[in-house]
Amino acid sequence: MRQCHAVVVGAGIGGLTAAVALHRRGWRVTVCERAPQPPATGAGIGLAPNALRALDAIGLDAAYAAGKAVPATMGLRRSDGTWLVRETTAGMAERYGIPPIAVARPAFTAAIAAALPPGALRHGTEVTGVDDAGDRPVVRTAGGPDLPADLVVAADGIHSPLRRAYFPTHPGLHYIGETAWRCMVDAPEPGVAAMSETWGRGERFGITPLSDGRLYLYATAVVPAGTRWADPRAELRRRFGSWHDPIPALLERVGRLDAADVLHNDLHDLAAPLPALHHGRIAWLGDAAHAMAPNLGQGGCQAIEDAVVLAHLLPAADSPGAAADRVPSALAAYTAARRARTDAVRLRARRVGRLGAVRNPLAAAARDLAVRAVPDRLARRGLDDLFTGFRLPGR
Repeated sequence: MRQCHAVVVGAGIGGLTAAVALHRRGWRVTVCERAPQPPATGAGIGLAPNALRALDAIGLDAAYAAGKAVPATMGLRRSDGTWLVRETTAGMAERYGIPPIAVARPAFTAAIAAALPPGALRHGTEVTGVDDAGDRPVVRTAGGPDLPADLVVAADGIHSPLRRAYFPTHPGLHYIGETAWRCMVDAPEPGVAAMSETWGRGERFGITPLSDGRLYLYATAVVPAGTRWADPRAELRRRFGSWHDPIPALLERVGRLDAADVLHNDLHDLAAPLPALHHGRIAWLGDAAHAMAPNLGQGGCQAIEDAVVLAHLLPAADSPGAAADRVPSALAAYTAARRARTDAVRLRARRVGRLGAVRNPLAAAARDLAVRAVPDRLARRGLDDLFTGFRLPGR
């Protein structure tokens, strides 16, 4: 019996998770990543309970990379430090069965990649296109060789060339009106016990303790697309240096970083849902399928869900009959299972971002009062569909 072969385009979190999930169902996998080597620096990622359940479904233990440490509390603050919403991680663990954890992306992707067979991950391999005129698609790479496949997983990121090639009339990306800075710094003594996001007027600042002892910091500001500063570290100090503790002290640590270690990107989401998350034997997942604003911390989590559901719906290598022949129908089921959920999360993330981006002083004050007035039970209920929404079809 010929072993089914999947080519995954992109070695981000979604692509690597899909490759591991398919490998554990008996597929031969090849992951093509154009970067010459794994990232050494970058941002952190929060793994919400829905993503942790998805990883558990394929036997991947996120704690292998993230550890068991979690912040004591998490919530939303004003720039003067007043808490608008606060929840203990113990309370979240009681409600959802597991608390969220956070890890540096490079460590997490390395842990997922370690679960792949030797030779499956190919760095420095740029995919230039997919020829799907025949019965089996052929993945073309810049330096060769061509890779025939029974399945192509397009996990090629927010600017997905494969999305543009196969959905040429789609409006593409939408600038949400904010730019973002991201970096990781060493935690001060005695550390930071809370995961928090602080809202100002058209500006936000987030602090996420990582289990390796560092802090993942992010900040956003409402500016025209393409706005850049000579020194992003100085711009962060100018904007946020007078905000509540420990932000000023953390910005001092940011100032000691190399400028290249402070990532700066404009924020985009997908302007409209794709008509389908598949075409023939090609499936899109993660940012390539439904790029969303980072306001709910669900971009990577939804990519993980995509990958696990996709592998679950595809035939196992040892299933009876010609497994490869059942791929197109499995991909149609994947679109049916994932398109509505991911688009709902995309739209919700956009709405939350609009609240955080309010600049008018009176409107911002009214927003803060409204957020504080929401009863805790209703605030928790608002997270239930996110954190308990992962389901494997048929279970």
